[in-house]
Amino acid sequence: MKKYVFLISKIALLAVSLIGYSCYSGFYGKAGSPSRYSPESPLYPPLDGMENTDEFDEITENDFILAAEKPDSYFSLNINTASYAVIRRSINNNTAIYKDQVLIEEMLNYFKFDYTVPAAGETLSLSGSLTPCPWNEEAHLLSIGIKTEEVEMSNIDNNLVFLIDVSGSMFPSDRLPLVQEAFKLLAENLNNNDRVSIVTYASGVGISLDGAMGYEKGKICAVIEDLNAGGSTSGAGGIQKAYEIAAKYFKENGNNRVILATDGDFNVGISSQSDLEKFISEKRATGIYLTVLGVGMGNQKNNKMETLANCGNGNFAFLDSINEARKVLVEEAGGTLKTVAKDTKAMVSFNPDNVEKYRQLGYENRQLSAEDWEDENKDAGELGAGRCITAVYEVILKDGGSASSPFAWAAVRFKDPETEASREISIDISVLSIPDNDVKFISAVVESALIMRNSPYKAGASINSVITRLESLGLKDEYKLEFLDLMKKYKPQIK
Repeated sequence: MKKYVFLISKIALLAVSLIGYSCYSGFYGKAGSPSRYSPESPLYPPLDGMENTDEFDEITENDFILAAEKPDSYFSLNINTASYAVIRRSINNNTAIYKDQVLIEEMLNYFKFDYTVPAAGETLSLSGSLTPCPWNEEAHLLSIGIKTEEVEMSNIDNNLVFLIDVSGSMFPSDRLPLVQEAFKLLAENLNNNDRVSIVTYASGVGISLDGAMGYEKGKICAVIEDLNAGGSTSGAGGIQKAYEIAAKYFKENGNNRVILATDGDFNVGISSQSDLEKFISEKRATGIYLTVLGVGMGNQKNNKMETLANCGNGNFAFLDSINEARKVLVEEAGGTLKTVAKDTKAMVSFNPDNVEKYRQLGYENRQLSAEDWEDENKDAGELGAGRCITAVYEVILKDGGSASSPFAWAAVRFKDPETEASREISIDISVLSIPDNDVKFISAVVESALIMRNSPYKAGASINSVITRLESLGLKDEYKLEFLDLMKKYKPQIK
């Protein structure tokens, strides 16, 4: 067995030797077994004196809008979860959380809720509730829940191309070694008829594996294990080569996808960001989609990676541990790899007779216009199988409103990925409800986000309130329990 040894100083990492891991045992064991990668033991603590060049799109929080002047709110949906994992990494490493890291919709997307299951033959279900707001006694929370149909991945043929950054910056244990373990987990769960190719890029482009079959798990894992990090990040044509191979093994009625794994400011062969986005957008029209996996901290270009995933009709996740890799690539493989609704957008229409004003919590960078809503050709979000998507509004009700009419209406429009046929589902929210456990958890996530952002709208939000509410729920879900533990760790970090 190979071994990794890291000598860390304030200026440099000196590599001494590398570890290889067995595909079926050793480092992480079989799928589902414990791993030495743990949130409690950071993989790669920040080095003193190293410049942090992380980039996130600037967030300008949505303001309150008068329902009488603009009753309709439009936005593009997504299933990204990267923001939550980035925040978790920051809390566990006791490093600063910046407001632009805190994407409320991605935090909520991380969790599953007991939403109505889509009826047989239906792609989506839609539900909603209006309940008191815990941090603002003058407001209510409108929570909109969307659940996508479950898909049995064993019935779907996959054609996957792993596009892996193997430049020198990928050497630390939270980067290429973690990516290797992540892709081996995915390889273990392949169907026999699946195809897997591996393209790497650093100073140049390499094809490490060309169209291996899913039953060749040992071969696939051996190739993954043999990858080494080194060289500059200037692989000319990496992205083109990945799509070329994906096209070579294209599966009709299957899942054709490039999965890009990188630690940050990547160069995959197209120098202009706009040209890269255009190229990926053109390729999605061929039925080949793009998933982006970010790793490491200090040089994360979350804004660029999320944009590329959006252009490629895919999703963006951040891997901070092997447990997160297992969640993204194994437990939620359908949601990560299988798109069931494309160009998905939502509208919430507030009744001015009952609503004074409202503001959306999250989705700041995904707002749409009325024209976008009506435009059949407008690109919007893609939703994977078996996922829960949540949108939340803070609502100020009007005194003396109409008890006989709804507070709001909600609708979701989407296209079938295979037929391009457009669909729409809708509901109305007509009653005030007592918050159930899902709504209580959702409100705790949102309240914590307002605190992390130091939002001007946080009103009476407090971490003690968040923790108390979470503790009252009798949580059983491991990821929700982890969120409670994170809030307890975060409490003493608040300035």
